[in-house]
Amino acid sequence: MRIGELGRLGRLGRLPADVGVGLAAGLAGTVAMTVSSTVEMKLRGRSASDAPAQAAVKVLGVEPRDEGARTRFSTLMHWGYGTGWGAARGLLGFLGLRGAAAAGAHFATVWGTEQVMLPTLGVAPPATRWGVQEVALDAWHHLVYAAAAGTAYEILDGRR
Repeated sequence: MRIGELGRLGRLGRLPADVGVGLAAGLAGTVAMTVSSTVEMKLRGRSASDAPAQAAVKVLGVEPRDEGARTRFSTLMHWGYGTGWGAARGLLGFLGLRGAAAAGAHFATVWGTEQVMLPTLGVAPPATRWGVQEVALDAWHHLVYAAAAGTAYEILDGRR
């Protein structure tokens, strides 16, 4: 093995750490998004979305037995989904993206995936049928998520 190859292997060895930091950042982003959407729900008098749980039911083929189980499953999917997307933020960090560029790429990936997957799974209509206010609010909550996850990632990452 040549010295140059050792250098690449060393960099590759950062991937698990970057993904781990990303998962912690995803948790922080999920906290921020939860606060944002909870405030918005209370102000508008709407109930929580169970779209992540509906998508998981279709993808995983599970069906909660009763309303209590459905609520717990929805909460689990919300926190798991948001935390899990932190791995993508870690991958962006591993690839060298930092700051606003990384947060923007993370936002585009997470929100873009939602915009494709939920209609594809039949869980939500396409955003073209939501109305401007609903699209803006959904984008806002995902922007809050990406900004908080990005900030947490930069704070937790020891390479600044």
